[in-house]
Amino acid sequence: MSRSMSISPASHGKVRSESGDSEIPRNVCGGESRLFWDDQLDGLRLLRLYCANMGNYTSAVASDDGTTDEMKQYLSELPSKNLEPLWSQMSMMVPPSPNPTAKPHMWTYKEALPHLETAAELVPEEKAERRVLMLVNPSMQSPYTTDTIYGGLQIVKPGETAPAHRHLAFAARFIIDGEGFTAVEGKKMPLVRGDVVITPIWHWHDHGNESDKPVIWLDMLNLPLFRFAPVHFAQGYSDPRYPSEHCDPCEFRFPWGPVEQELNSSNDAYSIYHYRLSDGKPLSTFLGVQAERLGPGSTFESQESQSYLYHCYEGNGRTELVTPTGETMTFQWQARDTFAVPSWCKVKHVNESATEQAYLIGCHDGPFLECLGIQRRKE
Repeated sequence: MSRSMSISPASHGKVRSESGDSEIPRNVCGGESRLFWDDQLDGLRLLRLYCANMGNYTSAVASDDGTTDEMKQYLSELPSKNLEPLWSQMSMMVPPSPNPTAKPHMWTYKEALPHLETAAELVPEEKAERRVLMLVNPSMQSPYTTDTIYGGLQIVKPGETAPAHRHLAFAARFIIDGEGFTAVEGKKMPLVRGDVVITPIWHWHDHGNESDKPVIWLDMLNLPLFRFAPVHFAQGYSDPRYPSEHCDPCEFRFPWGPVEQELNSSNDAYSIYHYRLSDGKPLSTFLGVQAERLGPGSTFESQESQSYLYHCYEGNGRTELVTPTGETMTFQWQARDTFAVPSWCKVKHVNESATEQAYLIGCHDGPFLECLGIQRRKE
């Protein structure tokens, strides 16, 4: 199977310091930006509510600027006609920098694992396909891990099989612990730690565990897309298992061994591996997956319009972030931790070990942005 690797890709570059003021107006329409950050609102509803209140917002601004009574009267009449003045909200419609709703956040495996194990005891086998703890961004609600990516931790106990189904969403999975199997369109393949496994759109698939220990993986899907294009649905198969035969190697499975070998073949302090299909294309038209290696004591910086869901496969270090609004934070990570990086954050990965490599897996929405021609990077 053909895969590509690039050591100093165009998708990354050194970052210059840049201020990006995309603060949303505060104390507008009754509250501390409540319309924007209330975690009960999804993106479209959020925008509609903003527009629905723009008459009040415009009047308040106009009053401060000494706007005439005639203008105030004019503005007050627009909402009833479903009209809104663009000039009053240009900074929101055309902001000076990307303005994601999602915030950076990290889920440590140490904190999540006990809750996942409890779910394994409480949630019965017939619901195993949904025995997932969703990684919900603190500034949003499910299914948002970032504005465009859904992530979740799934556990399948020994002897269980998650019923076969298919859906319009694309899925990629990174195996964190244990051993199991997945079958995609009749091709049954093993699952072991470090594997990336994909389920293309509308492919029959089921998962199971024939070992004596639980298997745990990170689900990565494009579910947020369907909040804006509400066409997603799933179909269950008539039997618990879709007929399948053993397939190894398989075009849907990407073992860790060859990936690590490619990453380590570089003499550079940093290297990156892009998971690709046999034809050289990204894993899907929406989500891509990459592996990154940070040599001992090394750092790497970037700033891109695509968002990431990162997972540490091995090593320990930190990621320093600056959001588009100037908020700074640092995540201290180790093996099996997962963290979200929204669009246009300044990112600095640091391997804190002086002797060991660090490996990160990054799921991102780059292919989607590239398809639309709206991918941007800070060079």
